Amino acid sequence: MSEWAAEYEKYVIPTYGRFDLDIARGRGCRVWDFSGREYLDFGAGIAVCSLGHAHPEVTAAVTAQAETLVHTSNLYRTAPQAKLARRLVEIAGPGKVFFCNSGAEANEGLIKLARRFGSVSARHEILTFEGSFHGRTMAGISATAQEKVKKGFGPLLDGFRHLPFGDLEAVKAAIGSATVAVLVEPVQGEGGIRIAHAEFLRGLRRICNEHGMLLLFDEVQCGLGRTGEWCGWKSIAPDVEPDGVSWAKGIANGFPLGAFWIASRKADDRGPLCDLLGPGSHGTTFGGNPVSCAAGLKVLEIIGRDGLRKAATELGRELAEGLLAAGIPGVSGVRSLGLMTGAQLDPSAFPASSGSPALTAVLASMAEGLLVIPAGETVVRFLPPLNVTRDEIREAVTKFATALEKPARM
Repeated sequence: MSEWAAEYEKYVIPTYGRFDLDIARGRGCRVWDFSGREYLDFGAGIAVCSLGHAHPEVTAAVTAQAETLVHTSNLYRTAPQAKLARRLVEIAGPGKVFFCNSGAEANEGLIKLARRFGSVSARHEILTFEGSFHGRTMAGISATAQEKVKKGFGPLLDGFRHLPFGDLEAVKAAIGSATVAVLVEPVQGEGGIRIAHAEFLRGLRRICNEHGMLLLFDEVQCGLGRTGEWCGWKSIAPDVEPDGVSWAKGIANGFPLGAFWIASRKADDRGPLCDLLGPGSHGTTFGGNPVSCAAGLKVLEIIGRDGLRKAATELGRELAEGLLAAGIPGVSGVRSLGLMTGAQLDPSAFPASSGSPALTAVLASMAEGLLVIPAGETVVRFLPPLNVTRDEIREAVTKFATALEKPARM
């Protein structure tokens, strides 16, 4: 046991199944442990480090802001928060933004929006989908259609129904007098890189219009450039207009920041939808602090300036094609949109005694110096920085293939 593993065991609550790796430092698409061993990081903090580790321009922006103003609370206005809100509205469409600290909090905000919207008509039920993941708060696990996150935490928050992903008929049949909104990930990340079809998203918009419901997109993992467009849904069905969108993860390259956007359309006689959460209805101490917002502004600037959305599309295609062309043992298929790539594993190719196929493949990859992320039992996620290089893509494919070609390690 390493020094840090012992410290964690003694002092840190054991909520995570951590891998046996102590990371000392990172740069770009690579990290190093305390012994100096190098790893190619295709997890990027689970799609968080959009520009890789220790990006010099982000470091400079954060340093400059930290030397100027770190925190004021949301009792006052700051320039970085105003500028970042304006940029996100330019990306998503007319509306307004609330800043928080994480994706779970961003989804909590959308859930509160739906309940406030439905309060005048006694509606509160939100439809979500099998395979979804919406965070670890009580509302988040209630919304999430995965039993493993709910176990031992009942009774859960009332008002969520879980439906088959992609099934419009199931959505139509599920709508009742209490149904007020649909919450969906355009690309399910934790669910295994499951990509919504365009007609599914368009159908959800039609259904919500017909029933006076809100259409809410959880883009915590798939948003802000990762799919090749600023918004994940715009890579699938750009003509769809949601009522609310949640973001986090890649927004600030590792600095804690989440946000949700609400459209400016008129909700009812109460005025614009984006003004329903008025003074006193929602809040946060740290959300939208100047340092995290400065990081977010610089991240979005670099993604736009350096053409990284286009790069995500092109390099994501190369990654997916490379994984398929390599003929990797145990890989039965690949799902990909931009730089969200999932390798589907065939369970029969992995020893039953070694644990889940995904965990087995991830551990074998780590032994080869490649960090990737499991998604459920049978999918391995590749979520590299958006500024990953072609050489690094090829290196990752080679390392993954080598890892799965060594049965002794599995």
